[in-house]
Amino acid sequence: MRVVLQRVTNASVSVMGNCVGSIGNGFLVLLGMEHDDTAEDVDYLVPKIVRMRVFNDTEGKMNVSAEDNQADFLVVSQFTLYASTKKGNRPSFVQAARPEKAVPLYQLFTDKLQALATGKVENGVFGADMKVELVNDGPVTIWLDSKRKE
Repeated sequence: MRVVLQRVTNASVSVMGNCVGSIGNGFLVLLGMEHDDTAEDVDYLVPKIVRMRVFNDTEGKMNVSAEDNQADFLVVSQFTLYASTKKGNRPSFVQAARPEKAVPLYQLFTDKLQALATGKVENGVFGADMKVELVNDGPVTIWLDSKRKE
């Protein structure tokens, strides 16, 4: 499971011109799942994200967690995080989980995030053509992979 976290002052996602989720200060979470991901990947990533200390303390240092900052979360499915560009110029997405596997993991991820988050949790529409707007704060962008655990 791969995640790109973007610290934002605000973010929203729309489908067919209708806003389906929006947040204030917090994280835009771009979430990609591969075919062998399980609930264990969710259990690794969700607490890590909630406890990620990249919000500024009173001295302006990134030392406050999303949990302590009561950060909001906007979760958007992003199968393209598993793009392989090894051969040629057209990315391959064969490593990305099929919807029958990815949808339950996406739901589990958002449910567990909702249970741990101190701010609100919003999400996009899985598989839809979404338009995401954000103001990246910092900018702070962090990549996480549940298999690599770096």
